[in-house]
Amino acid sequence: MIPLPLARIAEITSGALAGMADPRAVVRGPVVIDSRAAEPGSLFVAIKGDRADGHDFAAQAVAAGAVAVLAERPVEAPAVIVGDVLAALAALATAACAELPDCTVVGVTGSAGKTSTKDLLARLTARIGPTVAPPGSFNNEIGHPLTVLRADETTRCLVLELSARNVGHIDYLARIAPPKIGVVLNVGTAHLGVFGSREAIAQAKGELVEALPADGVAVLNADDPLVAAMAARTRARVTWYGRAESADVRAEDVTVDERGRASFTLRTPSGSAPVGLRLYGEHAVENALAAAAAAYELGLPVAVIAQELSEAEPRSRWRMEVTDRADGVTVINDAYNANPDSMRAAFRALDALAGPRRRFAVVASLAELGEHSDALNEGVGRMAGEAGLAGLVVVGRDAEPILAGARTVVEEAASGAPPGPQPRPATRVVHAADTAEAAALLEGMLAPGDVVLVKGSRAAGLERVAHALVGGDGQ
Repeated sequence: MIPLPLARIAEITSGALAGMADPRAVVRGPVVIDSRAAEPGSLFVAIKGDRADGHDFAAQAVAAGAVAVLAERPVEAPAVIVGDVLAALAALATAACAELPDCTVVGVTGSAGKTSTKDLLARLTARIGPTVAPPGSFNNEIGHPLTVLRADETTRCLVLELSARNVGHIDYLARIAPPKIGVVLNVGTAHLGVFGSREAIAQAKGELVEALPADGVAVLNADDPLVAAMAARTRARVTWYGRAESADVRAEDVTVDERGRASFTLRTPSGSAPVGLRLYGEHAVENALAAAAAAYELGLPVAVIAQELSEAEPRSRWRMEVTDRADGVTVINDAYNANPDSMRAAFRALDALAGPRRRFAVVASLAELGEHSDALNEGVGRMAGEAGLAGLVVVGRDAEPILAGARTVVEEAASGAPPGPQPRPATRVVHAADTAEAAALLEGMLAPGDVVLVKGSRAAGLERVAHALVGGDGQ
């Protein structure tokens, strides 16, 4: 971060120095919320959570080298005492970002694909200069300002992921680090229970393009009507990406190999170049196009964009991680998060990667779908039942809608199956109380050469199933 004396931090946050804090002591970063990450020159932000209170770890953070603690009450350490620590963190990040005149802020939002697109774009912008981007999905009122505060005078690009749990959230994040380029990927059904409709989700996502200046650029998905409609909500110039012929940056001649990796011709207004992705699933094409369009607006040549996209490996864990076991079983760990749209994309990827091999899936009930929950989860079950699976394991509570949907498809297929000497085996649909039982059930089903998709909402912890299948500890 930009070096700041404690007196200046107190001024920015409307705080008061306490605990014999030296007003001339300089914080050089990083700003951390975990006392174990404190180091010389850092600032420890004491956040009170559901399971732990950061104020209780203030002394440990200072002992590890933190200059001071940003806190809401006195602690046994030098501190800046504020009324609201999250508001103070946001104010500090806002002030620090304002002192980065040579840094271009790029914001990415959408119902699905934000993190993968952010990772690709961060790789591309690194060709321009030093880039700061969040690890994983640091995209809320805590992770967002922490990421901004990692930037310093050398930073040329700040690539940020913005999430919305309600109307106004993206507007709030965009005011912390005003974007020059805004990328909107799609409007799906994630958090439908909170917003109530896809139109309300679009209203929230569009706050990103409303935050752009007149000399900024809105990078919009030409293939998503709700995203395309956002062009009317921005002062910025609009550039389109997608598969439509009208898109400024588009993919042509898309093919998918036997491992489910896509290749295509990347076409831009100034030329084209071939791209062969190492990322799994055809849905990665849309993420790559979004990153390519933003990078093109930043001035990168199409050949460089294509090269970087072709060399990119997954950066963030539990997103289409593919592992081949010694016995030939392939495990697809896509357990970081899930919604009906990403579930559909995952099953398409499974189909492409599995080919003629037997396929299995582990899923869990999708959350935050509100009054639509039962219907959408039943739809997930039907989706799984139609995926040609040899076995489906549904994990945890609230599993009945998925189980019912899958079993309905299996029963319909069995009753309408034409007679033949070798009828296709029906999908075995089972329920597991927890991830340990799910892993055990799967190991009893699997044979060498099979393929397993592990996909569910983050709260389900299905990554533990994937880790168990590949011999890890599940952490």
